[in-house]
Amino acid sequence: MKIARVEPFILHVPVTGSQIADSTHSITHWGVVGARIDTDTGLSGYGFTGTHAHLAGDQLITRCIETCHAPLLVGEDPREVQKLWHKLARNPALQWIGRAGITTLSQAAIDVALWDLKAKAEDVPLWKLLGGPVRERVRAYNTDIGWLSIADDKLVEGARRAVEQGFSGIKIKVGSTVERDLRRLAAVREAIGPDVTLAVDGNGKWDLATCLRFCRGAEEQDVYWFEEPLWYDDVKGHAQLARATRIPVALGEQLYTQDAFSEFFHQQAIHWVQPDVTRMAGLTEVLRVCEAAHGWRLPVAPHAGDMSQVHVHLAYAHPAVQVLEYIPWIKDCFTDPAEVRDGFFRLPQVPGAGTTPTPQAWEKFRRPAA
Repeated sequence: MKIARVEPFILHVPVTGSQIADSTHSITHWGVVGARIDTDTGLSGYGFTGTHAHLAGDQLITRCIETCHAPLLVGEDPREVQKLWHKLARNPALQWIGRAGITTLSQAAIDVALWDLKAKAEDVPLWKLLGGPVRERVRAYNTDIGWLSIADDKLVEGARRAVEQGFSGIKIKVGSTVERDLRRLAAVREAIGPDVTLAVDGNGKWDLATCLRFCRGAEEQDVYWFEEPLWYDDVKGHAQLARATRIPVALGEQLYTQDAFSEFFHQQAIHWVQPDVTRMAGLTEVLRVCEAAHGWRLPVAPHAGDMSQVHVHLAYAHPAVQVLEYIPWIKDCFTDPAEVRDGFFRLPQVPGAGTTPTPQAWEKFRRPAA
């Protein structure tokens, strides 16, 4: 089997309602920016990265796929995933212009497509290719009810409804003012009771002093974790916060390499590890981070930039993964959607990585790739 063609694509899918916001971002659509890899046997694999559906930025990624990475892939055996990962990641010319950012997002789409192809070639779902399930169920936590743009009463109503639907975990956004966020946190905790895990996510907005003030008020609400409390690359600040509060620190969705995670591990600046296949040059690098986290005895909760399509396979197959984020924006765009039933992700059964778009999504949401 040889790679015959690599074609980039862009889908822009509406988010819940007409718009959502956290402390740092406000979007109306989620970008599914990816690559379709066709082989000389007629088999195709799909992979993608996740964006804020900024078309000009998305087209920079597809341009990188088409002009920089695709020429390195044509004629290669797509099943040699590790070899091809290194061929792309360590290409001298591309390494010179970017070891993170656009080149990494482009490679993420390609690496996931290669894993999708490899699983399809074996006629098995990806989790089976990764070694089989290590657990019977993967617990889901619901983020989609917790956006900062949701009014207080609607936030409480959504949290209560999610618990009624079977979710045993909720995450809400913080990063407005400490006073408002503490009020919303207390209201949600009262609504969902003591038996549901309740995490918060700051999306890198606050400084250390503000985080410390928030944590002093939030500790009594039994917060499961404080996600991205500080600027994403601030290892020292996260280490200081981790030592100063009883609330566990979570991060990782904005980190591009295993080396970036390694520094947080060594500085004891992280309690929950959150890698993302759509940012870290694909599943190949995320697997390395999961292994390292497991070695540090740190739990993993993959960030759902892939909206759980790929990460659900990882969650079933890797012992370090403890819980998985649920955001349903793009799930119905795929032939094997990441579905939650009674608060747990369904074990996928279709061969591949769950990344094959439906014809309906292809027609409805596709945008020009160049």
